[in-house]
Amino acid sequence: MPFALYALTAGAFGIGVTEFVIMGLLLEVGADLGVSISAAGLLISGYALGVVVGAPLLGAIAGRWSRKTLLMGLMVVFTLGNLACALAPDYWTLMAARVLTAFAHASFFGVGSVVATGLVAPNRKASAIAIMFTGLTVANILGVPFGTWLGQAYGWRSTFWAVTLVGIVAFAVIALLVPRDEPGPRQASSENALAVLARRSVLLGLLTTVLSWVGVFAAFTYIAPILTQVTGFSESAVSPILLVFGAGLVAGNLLGGRLADRWLVPAMLGSLAALAVVLFAMTFAIHQPAAAVVAVGLFGAAAFATVPPLQMWLLEKADGTGQGLASSFNIAAFNLGNAIGAWLGGAVIDHGPGLGAVPWVAGIVPVAALGVALFTARLDRRSTSIDVSPALPCPAE
Repeated sequence: MPFALYALTAGAFGIGVTEFVIMGLLLEVGADLGVSISAAGLLISGYALGVVVGAPLLGAIAGRWSRKTLLMGLMVVFTLGNLACALAPDYWTLMAARVLTAFAHASFFGVGSVVATGLVAPNRKASAIAIMFTGLTVANILGVPFGTWLGQAYGWRSTFWAVTLVGIVAFAVIALLVPRDEPGPRQASSENALAVLARRSVLLGLLTTVLSWVGVFAAFTYIAPILTQVTGFSESAVSPILLVFGAGLVAGNLLGGRLADRWLVPAMLGSLAALAVVLFAMTFAIHQPAAAVVAVGLFGAAAFATVPPLQMWLLEKADGTGQGLASSFNIAAFNLGNAIGAWLGGAVIDHGPGLGAVPWVAGIVPVAALGVALFTARLDRRSTSIDVSPALPCPAE
């Protein structure tokens, strides 16, 4: 893999830390700014909504810039946003800074996916996407725990100062390593780029992404209370178990990329089926400690095994001018799934069968995603068979 690909990985690492580290610092942020824990928790929702809103806003200008210039500009937005978080004097300033930082998220991963696939041979494209997303998985394993420790030891602002430094480093390595490109005619037409979002196959692909990650976050959002209140682990045991989850993320991400390089559609369908099976199995595994740890690792692997196939699948459907924009919208779709999934899990706990039933309810949603994907694949096969059907011979004169 070319070194330029690891420049994208560095940017993905910084963005991953920014998105998730706030979860471990809610107590410190709330106490310092004088807000409740639930209000501090809205900083997570604000970021997710910023990702969704940022995709179309930045996507409208993305086609007018070279991809390298756009990536560098996004890292500037990311760095300034984290600097504003570190300096925020009050809660609402911090919220605005979080939303500003989130604007860079979808477009970075969306455009970065297109750049990554252009750096490698055609049979390594999904693996290239997986390498870039490894930055996000490593952020969960190493960056978030370290950022949480740093914020608890030296104040939550120190974490955002550290991530600001990561942004500066990521900007530098992208500037040095990513090859320069020019916005040719196919990139420059914003109208043609937006038109790709009207394609039925692209919209169905986005729906598949949303549904798959509704299932992931319906369970993951409440994994700590499940492990403590249902399985019976102590609170101190949760962090080591989440390291198992993080290891699963890395393994599943790389495996998903490898499989998608060889068999894209089967890999995408198989990863969605595996996610549903693991979530259903967790319903029973969480009642036995050893089985619960294994299930959490498999859950991480199954969750991120879906990412490279889903991203590569949508890139193929948006072939041409609108790849960058469609890819950015797919990242926004992941985050929309995160927000809906957290709500769904909470509804099951507050108004449904309770905490122990969250995994099997979560497992139903990837089944729906699998159904949409199968329907889309069937439409694609039908369209292909029509396009390649031989013309009828002309009658002899």
